[in-house]
Amino acid sequence: MQFNPRYPLLSPELFHHQMPVPLKGAKAGHFNAALADELQWSEEDKAQWVEICSGQKTFAEFEPLAMVYAGHQFGQWAGQLGDGRGLLIAQILDKNNQTIDLHLKGAGLTPYSRMGDGRAVLRSVIREYLAGHALNAFGVASSNAIGFTSSTQGIQREKMEPGAMMLRTSDCHIRLGHFEWINQYQPELLPEFIEKCIEWHYPECLEAEQPVLAFATKVIQRTAVMIAKWQLVGFAHGVMNTDNLNITGSTLDFGPYGFMERFRPNWINNHSDYQGRYTYQQQPSIAHWNLWTWLNNLIPLKKDSTEKEQFKEDLAQCLEHYEPTFLEHYKDGLNQKIGLPSFHKDSFDCGMAFLRILQSEQLDYTQSFIRLQNKDYDAIKDDCLDRRQFEAFLAQYESIREQQDIDELDAAMHMANPHYILRNHMAQKAIELAERDDFSEVDRLFKLLSQPYLKQPDLEQPEDLAPLPNDVPEVMVSCSS
Repeated sequence: MQFNPRYPLLSPELFHHQMPVPLKGAKAGHFNAALADELQWSEEDKAQWVEICSGQKTFAEFEPLAMVYAGHQFGQWAGQLGDGRGLLIAQILDKNNQTIDLHLKGAGLTPYSRMGDGRAVLRSVIREYLAGHALNAFGVASSNAIGFTSSTQGIQREKMEPGAMMLRTSDCHIRLGHFEWINQYQPELLPEFIEKCIEWHYPECLEAEQPVLAFATKVIQRTAVMIAKWQLVGFAHGVMNTDNLNITGSTLDFGPYGFMERFRPNWINNHSDYQGRYTYQQQPSIAHWNLWTWLNNLIPLKKDSTEKEQFKEDLAQCLEHYEPTFLEHYKDGLNQKIGLPSFHKDSFDCGMAFLRILQSEQLDYTQSFIRLQNKDYDAIKDDCLDRRQFEAFLAQYESIREQQDIDELDAAMHMANPHYILRNHMAQKAIELAERDDFSEVDRLFKLLSQPYLKQPDLEQPEDLAPLPNDVPEVMVSCSS
């Protein structure tokens, strides 16, 4: 590994140095060899992956640390939060010379654990491991993971469960909540902290006339693109608190997430979300709210009252980039998924008409686009109670595609529509086997989701391609992890 420790250069008020506390009886779960290669792990590192991913081995080049931050949770100020069970154990360079964080999850109690025990259970680790892998394969910016380990040590949640650790990787663990903590508790740290954020993650902004405003605009735009891509693959994060969004627009912190199966935009995938704040359909507006909250924490950079008022207006103008950026990427992406040209004035309306059919008929989001891609129109119509609604859509759809380059549109569809997503019941089966020390299903899903746009008949199983039957209860996911 090539180490590039830079977070420890910040004020020690922002973190706490400590070593991980390994679980008893650590044992191999799954290893992401391709990612290890991208991160320039040596053969010795790979041979010791279990020790590294279970907290038994750390590095002389980087002293592990827990970050402190704050946040708004479910729209309410939650005060000081922080890495309550995770440690940043290294920052290294990948093959593209980009700095990547190695973050060990489930590493034990920290000063920021609050009422927690500092641990993670195998169930949640597997779900995060597979989800990050899937999103990266979909082309959605996201954390990933080198590997995870199980253990013989039991962890108490609703019941006793196997403890586990995972070595997560991300281009950034600096959250919107970092700025909230600084503004609330150590405001004198804000100028230097922002300066380092720009230097490390948006160095091009240093050349702008007003680097902070350029930085804010970039964060807003990247977040908008991430949310648009979530919507296009049907991903619902489930717990979009301000401490769960970072400044590079890459997905972070998988809790009670879910990939949309039947198209229900108001589906509550987190059974702790009693008001439906974090449903799929709410994600674009919640991201906007989170960014607005974040921008308010930049205002103290200006001390003079006149400058401060102007700065508020300037920050508000930065936020105006959010909606057009989101809509541009979402519209282009939906047109690509449905196989229509973005330049046609009716393409997006036609795409929305298709989504209305999926919603009213409760059809599977992923497989309906695959059927459309395969021109299996009769199969979609046969699943519709209101067949005339689909026939009206199809007439408009085919009229738009007339006199277009159909081969080009179809090629774009194949690049935009995955055959496979991580359905909750797929993950649950892998978890149940893993809890009996059988990681074969984790491995199968990992391979399947490595190439989700490629049909893999030799690897897929029938349950990978459809929601559970209506008479089978959904797999419910909680914040407990």
